[in-house]
Amino acid sequence: MAPSGDPARERLLGGVYAFTAYLMWGILPLYFLALAPTGPWELVAWRILLSLAFCVILLTVMRGWGRLARIMRQKRLLALTAFAGALIYVNWQIYILATLTGHVIETSLGYFINPIVTVLLGVLVLRERLRLTQWIALGLAALAVLVIVIGYGAFPWIALSLAGSFGIYGLVKKKLGPSVDAVSGLTLESLWLAPVATVLLIVVADTSGLTIGASGAGHAALLGLAGVITATPLLLFAAGSRRVPLTVMGMLQFVAPILQFVIGVWVLGESMSLERWIGFALVWVALVVLTVDSVVSARRARGGVADVADLT
Repeated sequence: MAPSGDPARERLLGGVYAFTAYLMWGILPLYFLALAPTGPWELVAWRILLSLAFCVILLTVMRGWGRLARIMRQKRLLALTAFAGALIYVNWQIYILATLTGHVIETSLGYFINPIVTVLLGVLVLRERLRLTQWIALGLAALAVLVIVIGYGAFPWIALSLAGSFGIYGLVKKKLGPSVDAVSGLTLESLWLAPVATVLLIVVADTSGLTIGASGAGHAALLGLAGVITATPLLLFAAGSRRVPLTVMGMLQFVAPILQFVIGVWVLGESMSLERWIGFALVWVALVVLTVDSVVSARRARGGVADVADLT
């Protein structure tokens, strides 16, 4: 996926790569639900180990072992990849638990508010100064959470946990920058999590029993694709982000939560009370404000980076 010399063709390819990545992330709930009776703990364990196996194959094919060895000699990079691995494990585990227990709509809310959480992290961690429109977007998001808590009677911990873990994960990946390529980064993150995955499989085997191989060849084959399905959108995203403006990436990122929302409401038939509709509407208005502000700011800067796109 190395960029070629034609800028127009590269932008088109980049848009296709990025859209495909977000499309795959958007329909992930259907894949996880198709893996029944595999539970969330076993599923996450196989996702980690099979991602590691897939990355090992990719490193061999792409001759990337030397690059990985150079990264592993730098303690700072190793520490950051370990932290990134811990964050992505939290994100994956909560996401799959929520998906398999009938909370797909709330997972979509998490990824809708992810751009807003990232802007907030920029203030709290990076000491960035926000424009008025960004403060308005944050206020609308806070109001949305308040409406859901008061009206729906439940704190949206799934959505906030997903947004927070993925937002901080993005911050860590930004710190790593070009020093760690996509394949090496996912390899190290999966490697750090391999012991956790092994313990999970041992516990599941000792309690409810492992489902891989026990539910037919079709189920085993589908579960065996977990590594490919995990790694492929990450690699497509990395290829796309190098080719298209960040403002484009920032707007494309909403493809995934829109699809998750559609799946939750109209495919799985999850409940959407009036309070939930109001809360989601407030979040959508906040995202419109944030996106417009981002595009205008980028145009004024003549190619500057848009805030909403920094999330990617």
